[in-house]
Amino acid sequence: MTTTDTNSQPIVAPDHIPARLYPVMTALCEVAEQLALTIARGPLGGALGAAVGENTDGDQQKALDVMADEAFAAALKGTGVRWYASEEQEEVVGIDEGGAFALAIDPLDGSSNIDVNVSIGTLFSIYEAREGANESFLRPASEQIAAGYFIYGPQGGLVVTFGDGTMQFVLEPETRRFVLAKDRMRIPPQSTEYSINASNYRHWAAPVRAYIDDCLAGAEGPRAQNFNMRWVASLVAETHRILTRGGVFLYPSDDRKGYEHGRLRMVYECAPVAMVIEQAGGKATDAVLPILNQSARTLHGRSPLVFGSSEKVERIQTYHELPANEVSALFGSRGLFRS
Repeated sequence: MTTTDTNSQPIVAPDHIPARLYPVMTALCEVAEQLALTIARGPLGGALGAAVGENTDGDQQKALDVMADEAFAAALKGTGVRWYASEEQEEVVGIDEGGAFALAIDPLDGSSNIDVNVSIGTLFSIYEAREGANESFLRPASEQIAAGYFIYGPQGGLVVTFGDGTMQFVLEPETRRFVLAKDRMRIPPQSTEYSINASNYRHWAAPVRAYIDDCLAGAEGPRAQNFNMRWVASLVAETHRILTRGGVFLYPSDDRKGYEHGRLRMVYECAPVAMVIEQAGGKATDAVLPILNQSARTLHGRSPLVFGSSEKVERIQTYHELPANEVSALFGSRGLFRS
């Protein structure tokens, strides 16, 4: 994949981006713009959703996963990124010796949706580089200096924070430039939507089932209102919807093999989403503890993830903090928060 630029206008204006991060953000935007075009072509662009193997964690790789990873790594040369950690790579890759930054990336989130025309994206976060490759990423998520995602859907765009609010840029279809649309996104505090893969109900821990049972009870239940469930299986799409409309997303740990500690990766998915969400006034936890206070133990380590409107995330935390015997009693009386 190559990037092209047919006029002298920058692909993203420097006004809202820290000067020292501008080369990095420009490189990311250039690749994302080309990815958006490739994805928009669908089957005319080739078999983008074809399986080409597995990554180091056993997840199936699509052709576009590998293409995106190679394009981002190549574009970041000369931008000051010393260390490049990708969900598609087993180890950290060195790019610019002596560079100031460490960049973690999920080059193509939601790739299982490539062939069905559902919004997918790229997640990334940036840290100050340390001498050690791994130690640049195995650190508290609160030490991110930037985090965000690109979304490839009906609207292409970039949502990013540099630690002072969350901004939304839209990929203008005629100029192919990322244009600022909102300089301070705020998650709506109230919503009647929640997002979870309900097919795994039988595997969840009791607090998660109790929370969902209370939602399902609707207007006649302890929450005294009806709820809608959403599930896209694209973390970027879920995050974008919650930033726009509010609600809560849950990807809990469960009792299946390989899911005991959650399924989403701390470095590539949980950390950047948490920073974006909290800078927009929401909260992000592992169901109990804030994600931003945590560190990944391994480069591809996983974590449960709950994020969204603050009140909803706090309510889920309350379910988890109850003694086990009280949680078990919930199922006999349909829910926790009852009159």
